[in-house]
Amino acid sequence: MKRLGGDSLLYALMNVGTKMIAFIMLPIYTNFLTPDQYAPVGIIDRWTSMLIFLVILGTDSALAFYYFEKKDEKDRRSYIQSVMNIRLFMVLCLFLIVLIIGPLFANELLQSDQGLYWLYLSIGVLFLDTISALVLTVLRYEFHTIKVVVITVLKMFLVAVLSYLFLKFFVRSVEGILYGRIISGALIVLLLVKPLIKFISFKFDRDVIKDLLKYGLPLVPASLAFWVILNSSSFFLVFMKTPTDVGIYEAATKFAALITLVTSGIQMAWRPYSMSLKDKPNNKELFSKVYIIILLMGATGVLVVATIMPYVILLLDEAYYSAYQYVALLSAATFLNFYYLIISVGIFFMKKTKIISYAFAGAAVINVILNIILIPSYSIWGVVASYLISYLAAIIYIFVKSQKLYYIPVSLWKMSALFFVMLAGTIGIVYVQEHALSPLYIVLAWVVYVATVGITRVDKDLRGTRNHETN
Repeated sequence: MKRLGGDSLLYALMNVGTKMIAFIMLPIYTNFLTPDQYAPVGIIDRWTSMLIFLVILGTDSALAFYYFEKKDEKDRRSYIQSVMNIRLFMVLCLFLIVLIIGPLFANELLQSDQGLYWLYLSIGVLFLDTISALVLTVLRYEFHTIKVVVITVLKMFLVAVLSYLFLKFFVRSVEGILYGRIISGALIVLLLVKPLIKFISFKFDRDVIKDLLKYGLPLVPASLAFWVILNSSSFFLVFMKTPTDVGIYEAATKFAALITLVTSGIQMAWRPYSMSLKDKPNNKELFSKVYIIILLMGATGVLVVATIMPYVILLLDEAYYSAYQYVALLSAATFLNFYYLIISVGIFFMKKTKIISYAFAGAAVINVILNIILIPSYSIWGVVASYLISYLAAIIYIFVKSQKLYYIPVSLWKMSALFFVMLAGTIGIVYVQEHALSPLYIVLAWVVYVATVGITRVDKDLRGTRNHETN
């Protein structure tokens, strides 16, 4: 608990730093760019996030497993080198694909004559980030937490400063932001060159690559489905609504990332922490406490976001103000996006990673269907609903399957009560704000949530061991 708490705190501080930089830059970007001009930034970010899943090919989870499974340093390095080779090969393949078919769709997708050039720049960013990300991952597995924190914050700071300088003095468009990202990525790679040299090898160990792909490939459909859930809505908005709607939605999603100030530090610490406990005694009791603690933190965080968002959104240009109403529910979905990693330890321990793919494949289908049905009539609210419902379906399925594989003594009804009361309270708070009702109703939503925490008596689950089977 001390290790998880200490590393999570450091990573949380790191993410506070990076998110604060991002939040400071958002009103700067929106000052330079109108909603129509800002829309391509979100599209490129979502495009790049899809490519990242393809580049990784599930090797992040595979490396986490084998890094702690293998005790010999030489074996570990062989797995790291193989992961680097796989990822760089995928970047090359994606570049060739963009080179061949990019001219067919780039300008229409990004609604600019410069669209194809922007895609080329995004591949350059992807190449540099692929290299630095693997080095930082290994440093994280080695528990060099402070070094990871410093380098990550430095990278975000460089991106912010260089993007601002390009927008201010050279290119007032998406291009300026991409130039800032490329230069900052190159500087970070140079900073990491010493550990990086150890992970570069032109040898291909077939057995190691087979192990990595056997573990990781079943997660690729999950990653792609995850991308569909997270990002396809922006593309539906592009073709079914207006660029202004896309710009407002992108601004809302950036603010929804506030919730990651609570979750992202834990997420970065969780994989090495949970894998290192796989064979430890009494780990199930510890996992059950972590499940409840993180759910409480996330639910409380979402309610905080809902309460303060009308005031925080004032940082943006007035044209973006309507984005505030969507942020809290998007934050709830963002939390679910993180929380499935916590409650799926059984799936990863037992190497049943196909379950993750099944869950998110089904959720992606639900998401696409709901987007098609809801967006024409409800616009951004349709996106929010499809996003939240699809994630709920996936996380319920994953939790049930993980419990069957590796039972953790935690109460499902208590977890459900906390989440759905928080969700109802969030909807109520947004309704009160939209209709300018008395703030006392917001206080009431908080009172009901706190009462639910008391009624479910989750404090007993956190204090000591008890038999949860009856729950």
